[in-house]
Amino acid sequence: MRKLILHIVFFTFCAIVSDAQDLHYSQFYNSPLNISPALTGIFNGDKRIALSARDQWRSVPVPWLTFSGSYDQKFYKRNRNKNFFGGGLLFNYDRQGDSKITLMNISLTGTYNHLFNKKNIITLGAGLGYASRGFNQTSLSWDKQWNGDSFNPALPTGESLSADMISMVETNLGINYRHQQHDREHYDFGIAVYHILQPSARFSNSGFAISLPRRYSGYAMASFPVFDNLNVDLSFLHQSQISYNETLFGALANFYVNRKRGKETNVHVGLGYRTSESLFPKVAIEYGPYYFGLSYDVDLSRFNTATDSKGGPEMHFKYTIKSVKPLGLFKACPIF
Repeated sequence: MRKLILHIVFFTFCAIVSDAQDLHYSQFYNSPLNISPALTGIFNGDKRIALSARDQWRSVPVPWLTFSGSYDQKFYKRNRNKNFFGGGLLFNYDRQGDSKITLMNISLTGTYNHLFNKKNIITLGAGLGYASRGFNQTSLSWDKQWNGDSFNPALPTGESLSADMISMVETNLGINYRHQQHDREHYDFGIAVYHILQPSARFSNSGFAISLPRRYSGYAMASFPVFDNLNVDLSFLHQSQISYNETLFGALANFYVNRKRGKETNVHVGLGYRTSESLFPKVAIEYGPYYFGLSYDVDLSRFNTATDSKGGPEMHFKYTIKSVKPLGLFKACPIF
């Protein structure tokens, strides 16, 4: 219990001392490549497929839909005792508001993982991708289209928009440190920066140049056993993008319901909090290589009081493959 208390105090302290606009998930640890490219290949297994979806504010006229899909795996060298590489592919789709402003991007991520020993790994990760952002002008109305008596969509908008879609190059870097005692106990700490080159994000030819601001993230995740059939998982994330800041922290109780080989079953139950005044209960079930997680954001802000926005659901699916490692080189004993 002393160990559990120390972990809770540490993660609570992290959340208090930390003060996004890009897409975000409440269960951020289930979409790791969106948090840091350095999390590519950092999991118990060899290959991983992850799918995520979030539907927010469906009851007010600014619905927010987000979808992500990723694949990542490890690449071992012949001398796998020293280091290994990781590679991944990430796709994101995000649509929001009356204008249906849409973001789509696809990125390749890669990592170099150095093993100090069997329990400590430092990872450097980088990502490179292509993104497009656009909106639907026909769904918008402008002040110039008000003729004094009524709204007339046939009137010119008076806006000098050169395009309703722009494209850009995505660049990101991250570093992660993992301490892993065994399969049931590990700790991750890391930082990352996205939009390093700050590409142009301007739809109009007039006015000041507008660049996509860098997004910084810092996180900590831990999983450790408390009893023989119970683990506690703690998670913390802080993201900052110009004047937008967001902090999330939460905890899960991970119950080992069945530990028979081939039928391993875990049930996760927990709660999280977002500092933008959102509380989200979360549950998950893990059966062998399959994982399905569900959470629901309960909006506690004044926006919910005014609009009855009701928050929104979020779902995650993961499939992890653990390959059988080949035998090392050995000398056959001669038979006489």
